[in-house]
Amino acid sequence: MEKDNQENILFFAWAVSIIALFGSLYFSEIRKYEPCELCWYQRILMYPMALLLGIAIVKKDYRIAVYSKWLSVIGMAVSAYHYSLQKLSFMAEAAPACGRIPCTGQYINWLGFITIPFLALIAFTLIFACSMILSKREKGVQ
Repeated sequence: MEKDNQENILFFAWAVSIIALFGSLYFSEIRKYEPCELCWYQRILMYPMALLLGIAIVKKDYRIAVYSKWLSVIGMAVSAYHYSLQKLSFMAEAAPACGRIPCTGQYINWLGFITIPFLALIAFTLIFACSMILSKREKGVQ
């Protein structure tokens, strides 16, 4: 039963990464929202996780949690910083130039707080939580 639970947690983390991957592609390729520099950094951290977690599911390798944990921690930091640039006026005023597209721009603003970096932050947080659960269980097995 324990291994089934680990498989479900790993599958959930992979599903979150796939949804984030296709969500970002939807916004950029279908809706034609050009990503800012910080969005690219978040993609650089999320896209490999979709591949790594997918391979881990096939191989039933729960040790991937070590890598997905650190990628998601860095992704959470970038997403939280990006979200704060969008939502905190004192951060936006002091924001450095972010390339052609301003990092303070909000293509979406659902319910007054849900922006693209917020969605990325939620995805990274969910993957981090799954990774922590898997890594704690792996330590318990060894």
